[in-house]
Amino acid sequence: MNDPIGDMLARIRNAQMRGKSKVMTPASKLRAWVLDVLADEGYIRGYESTTGIDGHPAIEISLKYYEGDPVIRELKRISKPGRRVYKGVRELPEVRQGLGVSIISTPKGVMSDASARAANVGGEVLCTVF
Repeated sequence: MNDPIGDMLARIRNAQMRGKSKVMTPASKLRAWVLDVLADEGYIRGYESTTGIDGHPAIEISLKYYEGDPVIRELKRISKPGRRVYKGVRELPEVRQGLGVSIISTPKGVMSDASARAANVGGEVLCTVF
């Protein structure tokens, strides 16, 4: 697998289209950090580490719905393995005039765009969520 974050985002999108309450993805630290930001911003209920069917470590993500519709309307991968996108603190993108969130990988850890602006750091723009 070349793009583990892109794979996880695709699994979340697919599970929400089918109305699933939970989705499984292979475990990694970067995926857990991205899920921490999604949980802190209120886009997912949470996640927990488990063991997958094949015995490998996995993460079970609890998806969030509001009145039958998914809370996450749009989940888009920005920085890809073939084209990395780095932004300084002044260039961090705003998603839908501040209604959405950009997830940034900074030297101080993975955080939302608002937290990165508050910490005065830039970094790699992993994805946007609305």
